[in-house]
Amino acid sequence: MRVTKLSVTIIFLFCTTILFGQNGYLRGTVYDGKTGEFLPGVTIFAEGTTKGTITDLDGKFNLSIEAGTYQVRVSFISYETLSIKDVVISPDKATVLDDIKLSEATVEIGEAVVTAKALRNTETAMLTMKKKSANLLDGISASALQKIGDSDAAASMKRVTGVSVEGGKYVFVRGLGDRYTKTLLNGLDIPGLDPDRNTIQMDIFPTSIVENLVVNKTFSADLPADFTGGVIDINIKDFPVRKNGNFSVSAGYNPGSSFNKDFVSAPGGKTDWLGIDDGTRDIPATDNIPFLTDAIVNESSATRYKEILSSFNPTMAAARERSLMDISLSTSLGNQLKLGKYDLGYLLSASYKNNTDYYEGAEYGRYGLSSDVTVNEMETRELTQGDYGVNTVLWSALAGLALKSTKAKYRLNFLHLQNGESQAAIFNYEKNNYGTTISGIQHNIEYSQRALTNVLLSGKYNYYDKGWEIEWKLSPTLSKIDEPDIRFTRYLVENGNYTIGTESGFPERIWRELEEKSFAGVLHFTKSLKIKNEDAKWKFGGAYTYKDRAFAIRDFNINIRGNIPLTGDPNELFAPENLWPYNGKVSAGTTYEAPFIPTNYNSYDANVTNIGGYTSLEFNPLTKLKSIIGVRAEQYVQHYTGKTQQDAIEFNDEKVLDNLDFFPTANLIYSLNDEQNLRFSYAKTIARPSFKELSYAQIFDPISGRNFFGGMFRDYNETKGIVYWDGNLTKTDIHNIDLRWEMFKPGGQTVSVGAFYKSFKNPIEIVQYSIQPGSFQPRNVGDGTVIGAELELRHKLEFFGESLKNMSFQANFTYTHSRIKLSDTEYDSRVEYAREGESISRYRDMAGQAPYIVNAGISFDGSEEGFGKGLNAGLYYNVQGESLMIVGITDRPDVYNVPFHSLNFNTSKAFGKDQQWKLGFKIENLLNSDKEAIYKNFGAKDQFYSKLSPGRTFELKLSYSFY
Repeated sequence: MRVTKLSVTIIFLFCTTILFGQNGYLRGTVYDGKTGEFLPGVTIFAEGTTKGTITDLDGKFNLSIEAGTYQVRVSFISYETLSIKDVVISPDKATVLDDIKLSEATVEIGEAVVTAKALRNTETAMLTMKKKSANLLDGISASALQKIGDSDAAASMKRVTGVSVEGGKYVFVRGLGDRYTKTLLNGLDIPGLDPDRNTIQMDIFPTSIVENLVVNKTFSADLPADFTGGVIDINIKDFPVRKNGNFSVSAGYNPGSSFNKDFVSAPGGKTDWLGIDDGTRDIPATDNIPFLTDAIVNESSATRYKEILSSFNPTMAAARERSLMDISLSTSLGNQLKLGKYDLGYLLSASYKNNTDYYEGAEYGRYGLSSDVTVNEMETRELTQGDYGVNTVLWSALAGLALKSTKAKYRLNFLHLQNGESQAAIFNYEKNNYGTTISGIQHNIEYSQRALTNVLLSGKYNYYDKGWEIEWKLSPTLSKIDEPDIRFTRYLVENGNYTIGTESGFPERIWRELEEKSFAGVLHFTKSLKIKNEDAKWKFGGAYTYKDRAFAIRDFNINIRGNIPLTGDPNELFAPENLWPYNGKVSAGTTYEAPFIPTNYNSYDANVTNIGGYTSLEFNPLTKLKSIIGVRAEQYVQHYTGKTQQDAIEFNDEKVLDNLDFFPTANLIYSLNDEQNLRFSYAKTIARPSFKELSYAQIFDPISGRNFFGGMFRDYNETKGIVYWDGNLTKTDIHNIDLRWEMFKPGGQTVSVGAFYKSFKNPIEIVQYSIQPGSFQPRNVGDGTVIGAELELRHKLEFFGESLKNMSFQANFTYTHSRIKLSDTEYDSRVEYAREGESISRYRDMAGQAPYIVNAGISFDGSEEGFGKGLNAGLYYNVQGESLMIVGITDRPDVYNVPFHSLNFNTSKAFGKDQQWKLGFKIENLLNSDKEAIYKNFGAKDQFYSKLSPGRTFELKLSYSFY
């Protein structure tokens, strides 16, 4: 019976689709020409027929109508009627009349005759959104994404004023780091593959599924309060205006990384190409693990001990093998169907990337100050140099369904992200953590597997006859990170002899696991009303977020006992003949110690509950002045369960943060004329420590050899009786002021000049940890301020001559000046270790804040008829100024990021029937810049903290639109 009903349903939908296929579709969007807001309830009527419809709650319409040529009438009470001539409807195709503006009626209501305009997701529409928005915002549209030839959203965000992109995936706003930038997906908070970040990696979103990318630079009460630089809202298409299917394949070649026979890697599992470990790296045991002392005296313990030893994956050495080139695939399919009085929209998307990076001559250094203050040059504490290979797999799958009537819309999205990253390195090292003069070789093998599954369910209702709009969203997410069997081996090499011992550091094998469950929900109410005969809006609502994380590290320390002859090949350590007991001797052979047994001090459980509520009022106190005044309240409570062996401190679901905060906001927009706005805004926002930061976690990075210490550890020098950090990590309060003048010209041209000021109380920064060399931790530092200016220019080059009408220039520049007032502890530390002749200020740069950002580009747009039709090309330059990365303390100098000068070239050419084929070519890092971070100190030569040379990448892409 169930099968019969399902079959009938499928046949009905198929027949319905065939029936509709005899007609064409008239689709579009209508909005208020004065406010830029969508207009629901507008009548759309094809003259000479009985066919008509009205716009839905998003101002959109979808009319199924016979093929032919029509005059379309658009009418709404108190607005002038539009009559659009010569609208051609083709069978089974959608004709889009979007970007339709209705003007308020004058005393004598007349009729205006216009032609169909462009899609709303054009750059002109994005600028209209910026012009009419209550918030100060920037952004980029789907058509702009397509024109500049980028395959994913992250690469295109570099074109946005004040935006920089880290590692090709993480987006930061106004030079502020991840802590002060937040990412939303369709207006709702979503975690990324790295749950310690506020921003999701944006390279997972193909441009074909993105409606637009909006960067809110000022706060309004309906947004989450935990941001300062900006909130990035990724809006995914829900009702594609046309049936669209797309498939693309690309291949990338980097002379240093592709087909390199010296690429460094390690054997993995059969499913590594999917970003999933097949069990090759499983931990040998998590319980019933005997100590060596038990195994020596107890036969059953000895049997179990040997069983565990032989269960370890025997590979400890990184190896050389030929690498492959980069490949990526993506596909998407979307459409909307008319089902009676309902519209059904669907979107399916999948992408796969497999990238290889090889860094020949990679360098990681550790430097300190001499105890002799007359010596300016820094001392080498440890230096690691060698070759480092990374293979990264990332795939994503997104499915979305949306159903709407004229007054309601429901949406369901599924998103899954899977990321696998294999790293291997062969290094030479000099000295150790404490500066002891030794040298040797080092092998690293590391694998991380990350998965995120997110569901978004939302509903929206518009009772426009009564002036009410209601919207709700629910989103559960499951994140998992596994780093199985991280392997680290160092040999001390003296006179050609290889040894392993205390000075070089003993080998380690580490398993890290993280699981985080989160649930987010929001509810918004909007009431349209009149204040002094002017349109106004009252908005209020609430939000709820719950997150729960379980984290654990299980590590095995490996020891080589007895006089086992060593050759420098790490695979010898777990060779069967070298395992304990070596040649029957219980005092010799490869052994392990499991410090996580019986109690694992490096594990924790934590949870957060954040309950928010807000209210705001948008009204016009003066004819040309719009104001949006609001306040948001958030009750944020964080619990922690964990302990530390060093301080013998234990927490059992105890509150470590409990704050009720209020966030007032005011946005004022004064319309100087139809083309110019003057904006002012004030808001209070917040930054809170992450789970990892507010913990006792100790996380070792085997590649760089550095350690992360949670912010709850104290940094106490017993000899001097100085507390450099008390372990009481807390929130950061920020006050924000923005001012901007903006001018909008036809054709998407714009000029804007802005200034901003930010005041930080208890900012959180990454500071070096004095107790253990090569370590760092998050701490609250002295209060700080940031003052900045922004300039944006978008202009066509047509004024130089008609031949350049398809070319345009865009540039934006952000300048900031930041400073932090040193705490007494930091000031005293800097004075104590100052070099002779050095003057110590009470202020320094703010960590993570770039002093400037430059984004510039020149592009050719061949989307119109004429010369170069179907050709798009662009040359884009991006750079972010030198910024403080890690704050120095005692004899540890400050670490700064060096500017990375990124120059990229993109071009694409559409061809074939209806130009459904597109061939693209891209060159990344034309200037062959290196990624560098350096130690800086008074009177000393800069020394590398890290140096990687990514080289140039050439990419060829072919895509096909099959509808």
